[in-house]
Amino acid sequence: MKDILLAFGRATRSLFRRDIFWHLLWPGVVSMLVWTLVAVLAWTPVTDWIYAWVGGWSFVGGWISTSEAAAAVTLVLVQIAVGLAFVPLIYVTAALIVATIALPLMLERVSRRDYADVEQRRGGSSLGSAWNSILAGILFLLALIVSLPFWLIPGVGLLAAVLLTGWLNQRAFGYDALMLHADAEELHRLRRDWRPQMLLLGGGSALLAYVPVINLVAPAYAGLAFVHYLLERLRQDRRLRGVTLLDAEAPNLARAGS
Repeated sequence: MKDILLAFGRATRSLFRRDIFWHLLWPGVVSMLVWTLVAVLAWTPVTDWIYAWVGGWSFVGGWISTSEAAAAVTLVLVQIAVGLAFVPLIYVTAALIVATIALPLMLERVSRRDYADVEQRRGGSSLGSAWNSILAGILFLLALIVSLPFWLIPGVGLLAAVLLTGWLNQRAFGYDALMLHADAEELHRLRRDWRPQMLLLGGGSALLAYVPVINLVAPAYAGLAFVHYLLERLRQDRRLRGVTLLDAEAPNLARAGS
């Protein structure tokens, strides 16, 4: 937990750098404008379709057909669910933009200043980053669609969105944060060994998507937090493995000296 809080603190510090702040802002603004336009154009047909779909459920259809109050409550729940669904859609769009465009640019600037001692071994690639981001986005949207019926239960939609967005963060940003500095083995091993902590970091970042104004920079801020967290993990891992390697070679060196 201490390392996660440290990553958030370092990401917050990086917010105020002029060469970083612009890349934090524009992906969220672009995504919000796109999905706001979609919401304006598609709100009525989408809510009508979902209401009709829910009304087709045997245990719901009979209830709303016999009570105007029940029908009104169901319609309100459908509208709330659709409104909440736009939040992760805005986030995932901004996150994919961050992962493929903004984060690599921020990574170069942050690593040059804060992690100059960490050797760049380039175990990842831009193509790998793009494929990882696309796959993460597809899996996220499929899981979101599957979870939609449960969003009619108050509170479940928000919980599902945070969990899914947390998973998306660790999947998309975990690769990008390490692709420049880690070798192929480190890239795979660190993402595997630190996945629970990455999910916690991703979930904490996902909560920011529901804070007005801050949600504009939430995806890029999450990516920046992953950069700080995983580059620090990489730095410590290399130091530990270096010490372990020296300890393992010490007896051989002693025998050679004698």
